[in-house]
Amino acid sequence: KCPVHNAIPQRLQLVQEDRIHEAATLCHSTNPLPEVCGRVCPQDRLCEGSCTLEEFGAVTIGAVEKYIVDTALATGWKPDLHAVQPTGKRVAIVGAGPAGLACADRLARAGIQAVVFDRYERIGGLLQFGIPSFKLDKGVIDRRRGILEGMGVEFRLGVEIGRDITIEQLQADFDAVFLGTGAYRYTDGGLIGQDLKNVLPALPFLVQNSRIVGGDDPHGRPIAGWEDQIALPDLNGKRVVVLGGGDTGMDCVRSAIRLGAARVTCAYRRDEASMPGSAREVANAREEGVRFLFNRQPLAIEAGADDEVIGVTVVETRLGEPDANGRRNAEPVEGSESLLEADVVIIAFGFSPTLPEWLVSQGVEATGNGRIIAGGSGRLPYQTHNARLFAGGDAVRGADLVVTAVAEGRDAAGSIIKLLLH
Repeated sequence: KCPVHNAIPQRLQLVQEDRIHEAATLCHSTNPLPEVCGRVCPQDRLCEGSCTLEEFGAVTIGAVEKYIVDTALATGWKPDLHAVQPTGKRVAIVGAGPAGLACADRLARAGIQAVVFDRYERIGGLLQFGIPSFKLDKGVIDRRRGILEGMGVEFRLGVEIGRDITIEQLQADFDAVFLGTGAYRYTDGGLIGQDLKNVLPALPFLVQNSRIVGGDDPHGRPIAGWEDQIALPDLNGKRVVVLGGGDTGMDCVRSAIRLGAARVTCAYRRDEASMPGSAREVANAREEGVRFLFNRQPLAIEAGADDEVIGVTVVETRLGEPDANGRRNAEPVEGSESLLEADVVIIAFGFSPTLPEWLVSQGVEATGNGRIIAGGSGRLPYQTHNARLFAGGDAVRGADLVVTAVAEGRDAAGSIIKLLLH
């Protein structure tokens, strides 16, 4: 089920034989960011969920992956590029998230100069600013930057396309461009009261939390899709309700616990078995004291004096017939409305990409919900309608797993290599 198709049995054999450097090389042969995926992947839904030993308890594949790379790097392992010959080709990568970093890795291994542009002060995208430090220590990302720079990858940070440099200039200076711009536009759900004080979208909440925890400027470059800075409210002793049951919702509830909230509740409109996030993350949140209310659909966020939040009106639901995607619809139960008291509400309904304005004039097409159209008839995989512009990751698929973005960045590099070298 893993998008990068790791050679797991062979990897485990090498670990058993204490051939850690060879295991690290094997890890990188399929996954340009193995130490990241070992930490943040929902392995229970992917490799470990498919483990043939599952009835006895699956092999902890993610932990092994993390161990291999951490140990190898600590003992001097580096990617072996001694046989790589420079080709003279140059590719600009827009976005230093997982798709962009994976693309840069593969281009460097093919002798192509990769230059990564990002509007933010550090690499990683949502790995850096969206995923909390208790799940992914930011030193891991900084270490990966050092590895990539050692491979010849160049980073130009704090540079925004369309403001500091034009897409036309990139196309003039580089042989191809990869777009890994991510998905930052949050889904608000259209709830009454969502503009009240202390109602926060998940991503700005997580970004501000990560910046403050990491010692960065909380008023740094705004994240794409929300240009107004928010102040991170004091959650100490507060009642926090998080709406949404995905992995981002779990990041929010677990962050709220660490920020001192007195009570943290996750409200989700379907049952626990239908939650889109990792079961392991749900278990972690529950162990930390998060309360879950399943089969509760929010109707409105309620205000008291001074337009301050007092709670969320929810209605109980029952699961009806499956929709076109096979998921059972949540149907409201008439007369079951109630008020879920809250001082702070965090909305975690998901994210969508937004087609940057500077791409509109470049022949790049997008779907109605902002996803870049890439691949298809007459084009290489991940190639847009502009033959020299490629795209992958959340910018193409919409919000998805980190490992999916890694796989798409890796494979998009393969298409770029084919265009430039073959």
